[in-house]
Amino acid sequence: MDKLNLPQYNFRFITEGGKQLVFDIVRKKYVVLTPEEWVRQNMVQFLSEKKYPVSLMAVEKKIVINQQPMRFDLLVYSKKGHPYLIAEFKAPAVKISQAAFDQVVRYNMELKVPYIMVSNGMEHFICKVDYSKNSYSFLKGIPDFGDMSG
Repeated sequence: MDKLNLPQYNFRFITEGGKQLVFDIVRKKYVVLTPEEWVRQNMVQFLSEKKYPVSLMAVEKKIVINQQPMRFDLLVYSKKGHPYLIAEFKAPAVKISQAAFDQVVRYNMELKVPYIMVSNGMEHFICKVDYSKNSYSFLKGIPDFGDMSG
């Protein structure tokens, strides 16, 4: 897999049915290793280093928006159990575009999280949503879990 713009981590891999799988510490099972999954797994490790509890993360969960079932890539809950940060991941070869932001913002219409992140493993964007002003601001980096308000 591609080297990402993240620290290097150790993962558990197996091969099954001719496909390489990686162990997902959130779902507690092996999953097919795709380029997008590689970005997700590395970002989960990075977030856990920044004190985001793995126990407060959800991966590939279904939500319904305008009666359409959809699946988000990663959702982190606050210590009080409220949706806190939603992330959309793309493969490293996929340029981060407005469409990626539009996709995660659609999910957020239902979830109303204070933080939105989009990453392809090479570029990472995170913004804080201000619902009172109906605006958002980009942050310089991904803050530690305890440093985020909301």
